[in-house]
Amino acid sequence: MAYNPFSLEGKTILVTGASSGIGRGIAAECSKMGAKMVINGRNVERLNETMSMLEGEGHVAIAADLSKQEDIDSLVAQCPAINGVVHSAGIPKICGVKHIERSLLEEIVNVNEIAPILLTSGLLKKKKLQKKSSIIFIASISGVCVANVGEAPYSTTKGGLAGFTKGAAYELAAQGTRVNTICPALVPTSILGLSNEMFSEQQLKDTMYGRYPLKRVGTPEDIANGAIYLLSDASSWVTGINLIIDGGYTLV
Repeated sequence: MAYNPFSLEGKTILVTGASSGIGRGIAAECSKMGAKMVINGRNVERLNETMSMLEGEGHVAIAADLSKQEDIDSLVAQCPAINGVVHSAGIPKICGVKHIERSLLEEIVNVNEIAPILLTSGLLKKKKLQKKSSIIFIASISGVCVANVGEAPYSTTKGGLAGFTKGAAYELAAQGTRVNTICPALVPTSILGLSNEMFSEQQLKDTMYGRYPLKRVGTPEDIANGAIYLLSDASSWVTGINLIIDGGYTLV
């Protein structure tokens, strides 16, 4: 077999938020590259649908609500030894600044920022991450590169993940563990269903789709390809970066 630095053969990868959208796409594409997958989500039925899409054998599904500390602890306890983790679970709440309330802010910060950080810490404490592992946070261009109306709370969490990545990458480099962030632009499966309180799909198409120089929005597979790179040996000298995958959106 020809040498392929992007192969994930022999690696076990945990993906959170794998029951839909970007997380599901990452899990499916990683399995095609030979990885054994440990997939997590809250909805058991949708998690099983993802399992049916995975190629190969030996995959594991673990249902857990990462907004709850006991579920994070349970996921860590059930998780086998892994070579990489992709933190894809998240909620893109839309809210204008003057309408922000403590309950909304606590919900989005808990799910998007606190949960992946505590899960990472738990995996490290229990020595579930093997030497030379790869940790990936799915952030966004929002909060890292750009801003949009109604996204201030969401941007806060994604910008926070990008900042955490820098510190964690520096600290964990001593043990050969790499930490990176992927910053996607619009991937409709993960955004449109939760943005219709302020914008219709047609409004998004009229005001946003045309801003992409590559003339399309993203797909889960686009983001998955970036994750495969960062999980594979092809990126063995890459840590602490924000990998922007945006169809050229931030060029405009």
